[in-house]
Amino acid sequence: SVLPQNHVLQLSPGLHKPSDVPLLSFHFCFTDLRVKDEEALGEGSGSEQSEDSVNFESEKYPTYANSSPVIKVTEELITHEEIGGIAPNITEKGDSKDVSDKKTGLIEQEIDVSTAVSSGGEHSDNFTATPERQDCNFAKGRWVIDDSRPLYSGFGCKQWLSSMWACRLTQRTDFEYEKLRWRPKNCELEDFTGVKFLKRMQNKTLAFIGDSLGRQQFQSLMCMISGGKDRPNVLDVGHEYGLVQSRGSGRPDGWAFRFPDTKTTILYYWSASLCDLTPINPSDPATEYAMHLDRPPAFLSHFLPRFDVLVLNTGHHWNRGKLKANRWVMYVGGVPNTNRKIVTIGGAKNFTIHSIVNWVNSQLPKYPHVKAFYRTISPRHFFNGDWNTGGTCDNTTPLSEGKEVLQDESSDYDAARAVRGTDVKLLDITALSQLRDEGHISRYSIKATPGVQDCLHWCLPGVPDTWNEILFAQI
Repeated sequence: SVLPQNHVLQLSPGLHKPSDVPLLSFHFCFTDLRVKDEEALGEGSGSEQSEDSVNFESEKYPTYANSSPVIKVTEELITHEEIGGIAPNITEKGDSKDVSDKKTGLIEQEIDVSTAVSSGGEHSDNFTATPERQDCNFAKGRWVIDDSRPLYSGFGCKQWLSSMWACRLTQRTDFEYEKLRWRPKNCELEDFTGVKFLKRMQNKTLAFIGDSLGRQQFQSLMCMISGGKDRPNVLDVGHEYGLVQSRGSGRPDGWAFRFPDTKTTILYYWSASLCDLTPINPSDPATEYAMHLDRPPAFLSHFLPRFDVLVLNTGHHWNRGKLKANRWVMYVGGVPNTNRKIVTIGGAKNFTIHSIVNWVNSQLPKYPHVKAFYRTISPRHFFNGDWNTGGTCDNTTPLSEGKEVLQDESSDYDAARAVRGTDVKLLDITALSQLRDEGHISRYSIKATPGVQDCLHWCLPGVPDTWNEILFAQI
């Protein structure tokens, strides 16, 4: 019931599949990450951790709201030898022991999937892409050990990397997670270098617009381009985009930097919901804000013509706690929402994702130089509770839950459905990130609160570096 309706599961000989579709038989595990009832989230759960503090009373962690990302991975687990003698405390493939006692609750099953998520056509622009890149499903593959990793030092990159995400600066002592590289199944992922990236993006602008996971991807890319080294010649051009810190604010709404030699601009703009937000009563400091589900952020609609690559994401602010704390009121058509089909948080989120994707797609004929991506949701890994009920992600063994993704379709079905039939591409990172529960900040936050772990954000260097390698391959 959690797969798209056009998928056929062959669970027994009695079930059928379309005659013109070959049967693909996979052996994998799956876990259903859905929250069954939107009300189960509660007002105090499901929010994203604060980016600048660990005051979890005001910034709370997310849960999925009425979405159905299904993670299917092989039970082919990493061996003792593959990670240099660190033996995982897990059941090895072939062991007759039931694997359902593992902390993710994965249950071994055999399922036949007969269809896959489709994607739109390529843009006609001045970027070049080989047929291999166009045909490759970068989300399907496995994690492998690579002693040449990481791509930059976690002790460096202080010009770009927030200390709260630099796990090398915390009390964490295990760093095997930095050595993992993603290897797609049927193609090669191009080696990333800052020189190649800047050459490919010469005279171009790349914009990340989204929540704090988007900010992590932005900081990761800045570190990857610079190799973690200081670049005093890089220009702060935030003022060109109105990204300046206003009086009384803790930080600007985003950042923009330009590498002068190639005139490459990388920017990030904070828009956690991807909605246009307007004050309902501008003269009232405590006003509520109209959260226009059917309108793109004003920043995006204004600056889209200046972008060459756009990466959008949302997801972890869609819960009652966040909407209440931010005083956001859902609007559609310029008035408070009365559409019962999207009155739930999950319904509103999915409506917004489709709305923003369709709006961007409608603009692409006017701006054919733009390559637009929607990044799928980054998974959270709270085990044995949530952020405020003792939930943990303190596993330190890489890939103890599996190391390979075999599925053809995306695990973020809401995002996959939104981009289907459009020229907005899917930057599909959900399933490959789901295997990396050891890569989160965990209890090693610089301002850690006893009993509270960050199982949403990632250590850097870390998993978001792979997101950028896949992005690099797709542009």
